[in-house]
Amino acid sequence: MTLRVAIAGASGRMGRMLIEAVLDAPDTELVGALDVVGSPGLGRDAGESLGRPTGVAITASFAEALGMADVLIDFTRPEGTLHHVRECAARHVRMVIGTTGFDDAGHREIEAAAARIGVVFAPNMSVGVNVTFRLLEVAAALLRDGYDIEVIESHHRHKVDAPSGTALGMGRAIAGALGRDLDELATWTRHGITGEREPGTIGFSVVRGGDIVGDHTVLFAGTGERIEITHRSGSRATYAQGALRACRFLATRGAGLFDMQDVLGLRGDTAA
Repeated sequence: MTLRVAIAGASGRMGRMLIEAVLDAPDTELVGALDVVGSPGLGRDAGESLGRPTGVAITASFAEALGMADVLIDFTRPEGTLHHVRECAARHVRMVIGTTGFDDAGHREIEAAAARIGVVFAPNMSVGVNVTFRLLEVAAALLRDGYDIEVIESHHRHKVDAPSGTALGMGRAIAGALGRDLDELATWTRHGITGEREPGTIGFSVVRGGDIVGDHTVLFAGTGERIEITHRSGSRATYAQGALRACRFLATRGAGLFDMQDVLGLRGDTAA
């Protein structure tokens, strides 16, 4: 079966990477390319920047971009993604969402849409990152006593949200393994005379600069030893390949909210 895929944010860096991945995969077909009104890419062939004509023009029209699509892949901004969620739910088009930075209301809107369509919503689509989440759960359960936990993440200068969705996902994985909620444990900022570290907390540090694709390290610091679990992204291609795996997963599912742990079969009841 050929999956008919539309891409949101088609003129952007991640959009172009997703378009290339769809064109290269033998089981997917690009049928729609969506961007915002005013984008300089509107009207151009979606593969023009890749030197690969597709016959699919970038458009701001949902009817054109989603009319033939089985699934929309969206790595844009929260306000745009939520608009796309409403359109996809109304048109019964599945969604793969890699956008980060949603508030609680945004999360609730995505959950509500998933009652009508299949949605894979994950802070990071990388296979390696999602395996790292599972490693962190194991480490946190075994190192719950006597170890301080720090999450350090680095991204390019253009990233607009902090901490990254991946860093927050790592924090939630650790907190869940401890039977706690991340909001109870997280230390988001340190400045001035902070006093001694409170036991059991999870600290977050953020670096923004240059063209760093995405580096994440979780440090478990004990007495006389440190354990570090690190994932480094060298290319956005990893996110694009993970998004295609999510599309294939949704092709066999009905309505519901899933994440990459489901896609990768890391929860036994949803093994792909």
